[in-house]
Amino acid sequence: MKNFPIRPAWSPLTIALMVIGFIVWWPLGLAMLAWIIWGDRMIAWWDESQHRMKVRGSTGNEAFEDYRRAELDRLETERQRIEQEAVDFQEFMRDLRKARDREEFDRFMAERSGAAKKGKRSRPAPDAAGAMA
Repeated sequence: MKNFPIRPAWSPLTIALMVIGFIVWWPLGLAMLAWIIWGDRMIAWWDESQHRMKVRGSTGNEAFEDYRRAELDRLETERQRIEQEAVDFQEFMRDLRKARDREEFDRFMAERSGAAKKGKRSRPAPDAAGAMA
């Protein structure tokens, strides 16, 4: 762990800073409380993220860098192919819904025109009060 001027622990200094923070402006006191409680985890997270950033850099080995670049390109091509398949599937589902809607509408119109030819209504019309006749 690195040396910080204020260690994340319950000490007289951190408690005093927390109280002063709440008096001056409550978010400062809250930040100090968070530092006391979770400071060790924040430091570990920061160190881990710094380590991850270093790992992403160059290794210095050209053969490995070429291999890594080729694999990343292959993965990117695969990702694009899968995204295109997802778009195609969404389009297929949209067309399927559209066909189903068209079929239901055509059936409705056929039933309606069949009922109109017989002189019947498929549904009773509501009267002036809104009740069904």
